[in-house]
Amino acid sequence: MMGLERELEKLVQQRKMEKCEFCHNKMKYEGGGRYRCSFCGMEALDDFGKLRQFLEEHGPTPEGVIAQATGISMDKIDAYLRKGRVEIPNGEKFYLSCERCGCDIRYGRYCPECATKELKNNFISSYQDVGEKPRQNYNPEMSGRMHFINRRGN
Repeated sequence: MMGLERELEKLVQQRKMEKCEFCHNKMKYEGGGRYRCSFCGMEALDDFGKLRQFLEEHGPTPEGVIAQATGISMDKIDAYLRKGRVEIPNGEKFYLSCERCGCDIRYGRYCPECATKELKNNFISSYQDVGEKPRQNYNPEMSGRMHFINRRGN
């Protein structure tokens, strides 16, 4: 399982902005996938910034539409789901599967029940691995859509 965790982290870390595309000076990370050049002030977004901006502008949207509109691969969007950076709304037809028992979860790698068992074995590395099971009562306007989790302030 550590291999999968490393792969997820590698996907999420790709496309970090280090140098300004305009003046080639150092970019400063401002949070939420946004960068600003410390010299010329140009702003840029990494893939998470593009995903976040798309969801803020368009609201909850199916993964395929997001991938096509932003150019972000579905594998990378799945990695953001597994890392708990975005979530699938309640009431969907398709969810992620818990890596231990296979039940539906909205984000993360494990359902809360399996996370408790894995914590006892010191296997889970962070709270981001723990997902949430879908609820039966949901907002039908969110159907078929993915949205941003705004729980960490970025």
